Amino acid sequence: QLVESGGGSVQAGGSHRLSCVASRDSVRYYCMGWFRQAPGKEREAVATINAAGGTTYYSDSVKGRFTISRHNANNTLTLQLNSLKVEDTAMYYCAAARQFLCPPKAALSDFDNWGQGTQVTVS
Repeated sequence: QLVESGGGSVQAGGSHRLSCVASRDSVRYYCMGWFRQAPGKEREAVATINAAGGTTYYSDSVKGRFTISRHNANNTLTLQLNSLKVEDTAMYYCAAARQFLCPPKAALSDFDNWGQGTQVTVS
């Protein structure tokens, strides 16, 4: 089970931090990622990170502004959001894929364990 937290409202240009806690230690061996879905749009990959945490991938829309990280000791995945834009407004989801390495271009079908999401609203 994955549980996200940290959503809320923030002004454009501001920063925010999302967290995701996994209930099972096995997630330490999985690729994990953050996805988002804005109203009327498809869910899209934001960032992914390999199980060891050494390799990360970002969508072009967030590269240089968002940072994904993980702390396997406490089964936690985080997403630091900086320089937020109105178009970053979305429901953000944490997800895990049962593979050590993340695919270079993550697809929703690669991930089989999802959290319920946390809303981020930028105005």
